[in-house]
Amino acid sequence: MESKKFFLRGDNYIWGAFLGLCIASIIIMFSAIEKETYTSENLYNPILKHCFHLSAALVVAIALSYFPYKWYRLLAIPIFIGSCGLLIYTLLFAGKVNDAARWIDIGVNIQPSEFAKIGVIIASAYYLAKGQTERGVSNNALKKVILIVAIPCLLIFTENLSTALLIVLIAYCMMIIAGVSIKKLGVMILIVGLFVGSILFTAHILDKKYPDTENVFMKVVHRANLWNSRIAGFFSGNDIAEYEKDTDDKKYYQSHHSYMAIANGNGIGLGPGNSIERNILPHADSDFIFAIILEEYGILGGLAVMGLYLSLLFRTYYITRKCTHAFPAFLMMGLALGIVFQALLNMMVATGVGPVTGQPLPLISNGGTSAVVTGAYFGIMLNISHTALGMNNTNNKKTENNIEETNPNLEENYERES
Repeated sequence: MESKKFFLRGDNYIWGAFLGLCIASIIIMFSAIEKETYTSENLYNPILKHCFHLSAALVVAIALSYFPYKWYRLLAIPIFIGSCGLLIYTLLFAGKVNDAARWIDIGVNIQPSEFAKIGVIIASAYYLAKGQTERGVSNNALKKVILIVAIPCLLIFTENLSTALLIVLIAYCMMIIAGVSIKKLGVMILIVGLFVGSILFTAHILDKKYPDTENVFMKVVHRANLWNSRIAGFFSGNDIAEYEKDTDDKKYYQSHHSYMAIANGNGIGLGPGNSIERNILPHADSDFIFAIILEEYGILGGLAVMGLYLSLLFRTYYITRKCTHAFPAFLMMGLALGIVFQALLNMMVATGVGPVTGQPLPLISNGGTSAVVTGAYFGIMLNISHTALGMNNTNNKKTENNIEETNPNLEENYERES
């Protein structure tokens, strides 16, 4: 179903998910942002700032819904190179916050890794589509995709391992959708596992043998001990006694108060604005906002938010089946997976299903870069939905002279001609 509003272009269901998440975010943020409100000179500044971020995301979504997705074929590499340039600048020159260099201050703070995600998705979709053969993806195209994923991840992982792994996961799923062989997929996941495992193991050994000695390895991978600590905290998290002993331990503090928030909700929720943990739980308005949702709105509130993300995934899957070319189908699924995987990771951390890491809940968590980039995700998907559903509705009127547009097997010819 396509939107009939003169300024809203694209599928109504995708618009519904986008606007639903924005509305839910404003309602939830009134409570979760209370700590910032108390420390602000103006009580309304924090929530107004958040509303401004969502408004910017809406403007970006509307603008990109009118920007033809075919242009991203030409822009794929420039966007990718630009995002890598920002990552290099961040790594070399950005100041550190919470012992991590993730933000660039240009008057406002921006997080380059968010741009890297969308850059990898667009470039990967381009090469996966261009490399389609009868047997799946050509080896040449697969090598390019691996390079496209590896470069930004190597630039990101020392400061933000979870984001690097999230990018790998999104690209990996896109490869599965594109038809990469199981053997090749298995080798890739083995290499990634060995790479991450060797870093964590080496950091653990060095910390045990030389706890007070600085070395080149630990200077480069300076957060490895923190990763090990969080993983250790996660696997010992089933022991309730550990949480009762010392809630100030860094391994347990965040997850401890996240679980307390969920327990306070008692399944039915305390009601809007009645959170107890919002002023105690670190990052209650971003990384752990799902715990506040469960505390105030209970299981039904959590399921409602989760349902918005999952409905987006199911709807994009339906629309990709209407696409007549591989590129928009791969691009749309990659963007949808990027939003949903990030949301699920945030929820897993808050509920104790995964180790503590810093991933915001798309469009709901507080944060300007994340909101605007997520708006871009939606804008591109809306443009693809407009084209895919529009073409599908008029397929019966097309003639053989336009057969290229209705034949999904001609992607390679289309790429050559364009």
